[in-house]
Amino acid sequence: MPAPNALRASLPGLAAAAAAVVLCLLLHRMFPAVPVLTAAVLLGLLAGNVPGPAAVAAGRWRPGLAFSAKKFLRLGIVLLGLKVSLLDIAELGWLTVALVIALVAFSFGATYLVCRAFRLPGEEPVLVAAGFSICGVSAVGAVAAARGIRAERAAVPAAMVTLCGTLAIAVLPLLGAVLGLSPERFGFLAGASVHDVGQVVATAQTGGAAALALAVVVKLVRVLMLAPVSALAGLHHRRTAGTSAGKFPPLVPLFVAGFVAAVALRTTGLLPAGMLDAAALAQELLFAAALFGLGASVNLRSLARTGGRAAAASLVSWAIIVAAALGLAVLLVPA
Repeated sequence: MPAPNALRASLPGLAAAAAAVVLCLLLHRMFPAVPVLTAAVLLGLLAGNVPGPAAVAAGRWRPGLAFSAKKFLRLGIVLLGLKVSLLDIAELGWLTVALVIALVAFSFGATYLVCRAFRLPGEEPVLVAAGFSICGVSAVGAVAAARGIRAERAAVPAAMVTLCGTLAIAVLPLLGAVLGLSPERFGFLAGASVHDVGQVVATAQTGGAAALALAVVVKLVRVLMLAPVSALAGLHHRRTAGTSAGKFPPLVPLFVAGFVAAVALRTTGLLPAGMLDAAALAQELLFAAALFGLGASVNLRSLARTGGRAAAASLVSWAIIVAAALGLAVLLVPA
């Protein structure tokens, strides 16, 4: 936690983030089609760019919003590990698990190349690739920490993966209906191509219980790749930055180690269902506060110069991932 003086400075921004989370929950309750995390990104963009609130967001709220964007996101990633049971993943069989991991590698590489082709600046290509291939904003935050990227520079990739993941909730059920996919194939498609775990659930449940069950387990294989991909991203950063980069961030950030520990704890089966449900709710609230803080750090005037390219690259990348996931679903899942 911040030191006492820093904590006092952070209180206005933390209060604003808390109010934004409450508003996002209310919006979701009134309009269930609007996911909480998407609402948080959009509210953050408004707070950071509408005259009046923007001045406050850049002033009194800034310390608290920065704390939310960094610390709450990392704590939420730790809690994400409580959704992953290695026993559930093992039930898929080694071949399916291996092919899903191969799909993660393909998705990362394809998205990175697409983002480079669209000339996205700085580290945005690697952050978008991580978010699209693994688990959305969680992967963006983990890879950013492993490579020493400041939270505000992860704001655009976080927004892109959140908004495209939301688009999947509407598009994939229509695609499944047009193609006549069985519930199992649709569930595999959702789990293999949608970014955030909550978005996977919202998408796959439209196909019924069988689709939802398979989608969640397939998605958890992708989530499990968070730790090794973060470590590889950090290792690559160390090798390419050279000695001039000064002090490097930890190869495996502490919160990623916490994620791994949470996976191990969930796998033991010792935690009661009520505790897991509470952790899942806490994770969503933490992510919403973090995304509000990240959204508020985005300058729409600056984004206008590259935002079109970022959106186009994201849509092309997602289309490639959906096509690859669909092919794998047809290959592995009986009709």
